[in-house]
Amino acid sequence: MNGIWGGMLLAGIVYGVLTGEVEAVSDAFFSSAKEAIALCVTMFGVMAFWSGLREIAKDAGLIEAIVRRLRPVMRFLFPNIPEENPALAHITTNCVANVLGLGSAATVYGLKAMEALEELEEERRASIHLPGAGTELNMQPRNMTRRKRRARGAAPRSVPRGTASNEMCNFLILNISSLQLIPVSVIAWRGQYGSVNPTAIVGPGIAATAVSTGVAVVFCRQMNRKETIKSDNCSGHPAHPGSDA
Repeated sequence: MNGIWGGMLLAGIVYGVLTGEVEAVSDAFFSSAKEAIALCVTMFGVMAFWSGLREIAKDAGLIEAIVRRLRPVMRFLFPNIPEENPALAHITTNCVANVLGLGSAATVYGLKAMEALEELEEERRASIHLPGAGTELNMQPRNMTRRKRRARGAAPRSVPRGTASNEMCNFLILNISSLQLIPVSVIAWRGQYGSVNPTAIVGPGIAATAVSTGVAVVFCRQMNRKETIKSDNCSGHPAHPGSDA
């Protein structure tokens, strides 16, 4: 990314020199720097306000209550993550922050979620090398559905180091396409650049992100299903068509 932005700046400077617009390039540099500082100050105030509300909600137990209520949804979206794993709580908090439009707060929990998911993958890799590991889990009756196998502890396949797991990919897709009820950042930008009605974006934003989130959920569920079938086939027990949904 640094290379891309650096190349764009360099191309602009070279173009200005070749066309004799060096003064215009210099003016653009200074005006852009001033505009960037003003935007940062505006965004800092907005983010500070919403982050303060988030901390109040956290201390009041509201965030924890929301996380508990959304746990069944997270179990539906991430069936292969153990219920006691901290990744589920981090993912849920990230989703809540995204829904409220708190992108900066969501980033923190997103990084924590990725770290927890990587630790989960390390545990899966380690279990493969344990003596007799996987034998009991994989020796399941052929007529057992995938849901029952997961209930008995049949773990999904691990991925090589440096490769994103299925849960990581699903979380990233949901994070990018997240539903937003209050697009704080966009409202702040519109206000900074003189919009007559900065909050007019709320309605279209909800509609657009609702559609993107719905598509993401359907896609992730299909990929989860394919991954489960692949894991069953690798364990020597191919799944029967229609055995589980």
